Amino acid sequence: MQNSPEVLAPCGSPQCVEAAVNCGCDAVYLGAQEFSARQGCANFTPQQLKDTVEYCHKNGVKVYQAINTLVFDSQMKNVADMLKQACNIGIDGIIVQDLGIIALAKELCPDMPLHASTQMTVHTVDGVKMCERMGLCRVVAARELPIENIKKLCGTGMPIEVFVHGALCMSVSGQCYMSAMIGSRSANRGMCAQACRLPFSAAAGADRHDLSLKDMSYFGDLEKLREAGVASLKIEGRMKRPEYVAAAVHSCRQALDGREYDEEMLKNVFSRGGFTDGYLFSKTGKEMFGMRSAEDAQQTKEALPAIHELYRRPYKRFTADMKIKAAVGEKLELTAKSGDIFATVTGEILQAADSRPTSSDEIKKCLTKLGATAYEVGKTECESDSAAFVSAAAANKLRREALEELDEKRLKKSTAAYNCGEYVPQKDIKREKRRQAVRVHLNTLQQLDSEIYDLAQLVILPLSQLEKLDKIKDKMCAALPRFDFFEGQTKERIERLKGLGLKHVLATNLAHFDWREGLAIHGGFGLNVTNSRAAKMLQTLGASDLTVSPELTHGQIERLQTPLPLGCIAYGKLPLMLTANCPNRAFSGCKNCTKHITDRTGRRFEIACRKEHGYVEILNSDTLWLADKLVDFETLDHLDLLFFEETFARIKQVIKAYIAGEAFTLDKNITRGLYYRGIQ
Repeated sequence: MQNSPEVLAPCGSPQCVEAAVNCGCDAVYLGAQEFSARQGCANFTPQQLKDTVEYCHKNGVKVYQAINTLVFDSQMKNVADMLKQACNIGIDGIIVQDLGIIALAKELCPDMPLHASTQMTVHTVDGVKMCERMGLCRVVAARELPIENIKKLCGTGMPIEVFVHGALCMSVSGQCYMSAMIGSRSANRGMCAQACRLPFSAAAGADRHDLSLKDMSYFGDLEKLREAGVASLKIEGRMKRPEYVAAAVHSCRQALDGREYDEEMLKNVFSRGGFTDGYLFSKTGKEMFGMRSAEDAQQTKEALPAIHELYRRPYKRFTADMKIKAAVGEKLELTAKSGDIFATVTGEILQAADSRPTSSDEIKKCLTKLGATAYEVGKTECESDSAAFVSAAAANKLRREALEELDEKRLKKSTAAYNCGEYVPQKDIKREKRRQAVRVHLNTLQQLDSEIYDLAQLVILPLSQLEKLDKIKDKMCAALPRFDFFEGQTKERIERLKGLGLKHVLATNLAHFDWREGLAIHGGFGLNVTNSRAAKMLQTLGASDLTVSPELTHGQIERLQTPLPLGCIAYGKLPLMLTANCPNRAFSGCKNCTKHITDRTGRRFEIACRKEHGYVEILNSDTLWLADKLVDFETLDHLDLLFFEETFARIKQVIKAYIAGEAFTLDKNITRGLYYRGIQ
């Protein structure tokens, strides 16, 4: 069919690869035993990766390797070794999150195709363009996008990959720090503990799970995605078993080919009380929430045996035309053709029949026995002497050999050869100790007065607050939206603010680096910089300075090798989740909003509403406090102080404490974040 998108299957083990290929996928994605965003699944050893590439390429299936976690400088050599291995075995593309890995791949193996992981939070046209500028060749779009926005991304000409089935995280991918903050298991490092599946309450009532979403399923809407121009239909589920992979791939293939698929089978193999397509059609709300029940688990147990039948035999993805020549006194010869691949094999010298010669129909019948292969019977021809005897064993042997040769030629043709250079460590750059400036992030203009303005290096405010001013002062900075359904409108607003004197913006997404004309671009924490190469990449894109990831320890921050001025979040309630589906709005309604949710221990997590941009931020229950620890951060250039609903008095008290490096006791629980305990 015209514009038939790729069916992309998740594989957490070799058994899942077989299930996916035998059910008709076009490509698989998988991870090695390091640097994969699904560290909890079996994953693949180096030998298993090599074997998988050979098996898939013989079957005309592509293999994409996920090296899509954030990495530290100390791990870059290991990443380089993994990239080199991927080149040697002919991986078809690398899925990446970390800007440092992108930079490293461009140094080592510039011809290797790179795909922007959904962990990069690419969701706008300018975000896609920025990925193209960095040399990426595909973008995995954020799951939260409606069909209209997906169509805009496809209109850029960049191949767009869209999740169409599987689990939904409550948080936008790449912007969740809840698992890391609660238990040091970072979602950005492939170790998510799924804290959002634990009890949380946005409304009255016990045993609520108001951060748990149902699984998505868009199989009934694939024609709309095809019409939008989507290049790849991605199924989530590398943590799932082969039966899940088989059922999902089979259903996706059926739906894409315009045939009915068994939705009940899909629900039975795995669901959380059913499926949702809420994001695709902008119908967010409580209907999207769900938990996996005991009944769901029992249905899965009962459904699994029947699903084995889906992947017991190879998927018929090729047609084989065969021509056999049988002449007395000459070798039996078979030529097979599949697409543009040919194979010719020869067998024994034929003798005249003692009694009854072998008929052409009998010989051709041997050529049609393709049941255990990926081939369908095409044209069969037989040129034979009327006197020749051809045993069934001889004809069958040639058929097997010819198909094996076709497979080997397809493997050679479809396995890319890449040039790969040698790893060169970053040069040491000694960062000097200095007195850090403070950057004040405010929620409203009502929190700002002249004294706070004078104390701060920058005063960072939301767009809506700056738009209330007639003139924007030199040290005022616009905090750009971390997720944006209305990018065109946001750019127009920025242009108007520039007319009022705006000189600084806080870039919270890669898209914002395309807006740098006439503005100083300050990189925000959500860009997830955890290594020196990533910092260098952002400097190349136009960043004037950068706030590093809150998932680094103070020692790791100290060792970053970059001339780019750096800062860290030093005070405030860290946004643990960025979500396009507000739990308060879903369960209480905006009129009854409590502005917080509570967990099973009674801890309170405030919700910062960014309704104008279509998302909310769920803030940590404890306040980050480092004023008494600044000796450990002396090479930083600035400290970011995040204020939400603090009063004038508290804001001034905090700012002065950080400027002086003093300690005082807060009247709420404090945390040191991850700066001293680190993450997995």
